[in-house]
Amino acid sequence: MPVRVPRGDESALSASDGAVSPLAVSATDRILIADDMADNGWVLKALLTQSGYEHVHSTSDSRDVIAMCAELQPDIVLLDAHMPGVDGLTLVRELRSQSDGSFMPIVMLSGDFSPKVKREAMEAGASDFISKPYDAPEVLLRVRNLLSLRSLRARARNESKVLEEQVKERLDGLAVARIETLERLALAAEAHDDTTGEHTQRVGILAGEIAALIGLPSEQVELIRRAAPVHDIGMIAIPDSVLHKEGGLTGDETAMMRMHTTIGASILAGSDNPLLIAAERIAASHHERWDGLGYPFRLKGEAIPIEARITAVADFFDAVTHDRPYRLAVPPEFVLLDIERGAGTQFDPVIAAAIRKAPSAGRGKREAGNGGGKR
Repeated sequence: MPVRVPRGDESALSASDGAVSPLAVSATDRILIADDMADNGWVLKALLTQSGYEHVHSTSDSRDVIAMCAELQPDIVLLDAHMPGVDGLTLVRELRSQSDGSFMPIVMLSGDFSPKVKREAMEAGASDFISKPYDAPEVLLRVRNLLSLRSLRARARNESKVLEEQVKERLDGLAVARIETLERLALAAEAHDDTTGEHTQRVGILAGEIAALIGLPSEQVELIRRAAPVHDIGMIAIPDSVLHKEGGLTGDETAMMRMHTTIGASILAGSDNPLLIAAERIAASHHERWDGLGYPFRLKGEAIPIEARITAVADFFDAVTHDRPYRLAVPPEFVLLDIERGAGTQFDPVIAAAIRKAPSAGRGKREAGNGGGKR
């Protein structure tokens, strides 16, 4: 189909009546034209090039469009609606299916823009239409406006990503601050039994070592290392009269003591931060047993969160191998034997076996060999 701007008519290629300002053109924009009539493609390319666009490419073979888009990464594509081989509507659908989510304008070119053709083009994903024969000012305005829209959307997308990252950083910072506060509360709770405040930190280190030994991903190992120290945070709510009672506890007192698990979980609940989620699981379930006879929920086997199973072994080892106000420390080797005997009943067998290889448990054995076992 002939075009309104004939080849060689330079005056017709310029925008008339000052309708389009060259200042609005971004020379870096990449444009791809596909029209099976080479003359039409040449006219559009000349018009856009003379208007200031420096990266204008064209093809008369519709089969080249997909490969050219992959190579050139155009900012806008102008497609003839009716081409032999692969028609424009099929190309629009294919390009949209390969989109990375960013907005790339696709303009349909045709001398037949009946309501049916326009509807089909819009359903396929076309952004706009340019009728043949071409009107130079209209072509330039539509191309410029669509490129400006793409630029604005890209900027908004980038700003949204930056904002999301900033929000995430702030939320992560708040989560870290919350964890640090909770760690201090855990130390305060632990002071009932361990005036040095070192038990919670040792449990975290040992739990992290065990997690690594059983092959958990490094990110999960770090979560467990940081979350395990707050396992007994619920002790902060247990009365001193129960915590420091000499002799056995009554049934009611035992029930009250066991509430530190659910109290701790409630203190840690309500966050979507992975660290706090892990800490909540540990607080709630570190007194569950592999055989289902633990508390508070009588969970059994792998129904107990892996973080809690690891912390249960680390907590038991560290608590028994160090002095407490109500008893003396037991040599680490004897404690490791107890853990082995409890494999499959009290403890996860895999974790019970792994603790023997943990560096912290190894140092405990060397200290015991030197007459240690107490701090």
